[in-house]
Amino acid sequence: MNGLRLTVLVGESDTWHHRPLFAEVVHRAHRAGLAGASVFRGVEGFGASSVVHTSRLLSLSEDLPVAIVIVDTEERVRAFLPDLEELLGEEGLAVLDPVEVVRPPGPGENDHGGDGSGEAR
Repeated sequence: MNGLRLTVLVGESDTWHHRPLFAEVVHRAHRAGLAGASVFRGVEGFGASSVVHTSRLLSLSEDLPVAIVIVDTEERVRAFLPDLEELLGEEGLAVLDPVEVVRPPGPGENDHGGDGSGEAR
């Protein structure tokens, strides 16, 4: 199945109405009915400010990079973009990539992606 991956890059300390921005993105994605969202905390990075943030012991940072990854159909991801634009403003960056979604066979399906009838889907 073809889909669209939305990767949102923000800082760990970015907020939306006193709530972490990454959490607000995840909760809005959930309310929008998207298939899922995962948040990944970076160990080092820099953005528009050109300030390098790192988790190395000698220079602990409170604003590490955070990536929120959402994968769903193109239609559903694109329908979510206006919500995301409201949240991001000047705070982050969103990237869209076409993806091929691979799922393990469900009940009654064989390892070749069919329905057990020998016919390809």
